[in-house]
Amino acid sequence: MKKILLLILITFSLSSCEKDDICIDDTTPALVIEFFDIINPLTPKNVTNLAVTIDGESQVYETFSEKNKITLPLRMSETSTKYILKLNSTDAINTNTDIITVNYQTRNVYVSRACGYKTVFDLDSANGFVVTDNTPIDNNWIQQSITLTPSIENDNETHIKILF
Repeated sequence: MKKILLLILITFSLSSCEKDDICIDDTTPALVIEFFDIINPLTPKNVTNLAVTIDGESQVYETFSEKNKITLPLRMSETSTKYILKLNSTDAINTNTDIITVNYQTRNVYVSRACGYKTVFDLDSANGFVVTDNTPIDNNWIQQSITLTPSIENDNETHIKILF
């Protein structure tokens, strides 16, 4: 009887063991933009009081200062995300606003049982990253943009390089 009881106890304790369901893999990535000096394109350049608003939202998403790399969320349920970038946002005279639109297709990729699926963003080949200016009189502060990675699969690499 003791052997049967011990066998049942061992069976229950072993059957309750399972893999941890903690997601340690990459999840849905964000857009990573890095800023560089237009005069020396290999030199990173910090932005000053860059206020970013996601189109359609009334409040500023975040303000970046003294950073040369930022991370912005992409809309998973859409095929484009528009950002309003206001450089020198605290200076009423020298502020300059540009609009960038990121156009993409989404696809869901299975990561693991713990993580489920993540969304990967593939930039449109013709117009994946478009810069416009809603006030042409002040000219674009973004002078050039380069797409470095057309498929946004993780947050560990720069996707867009902006020169200003």
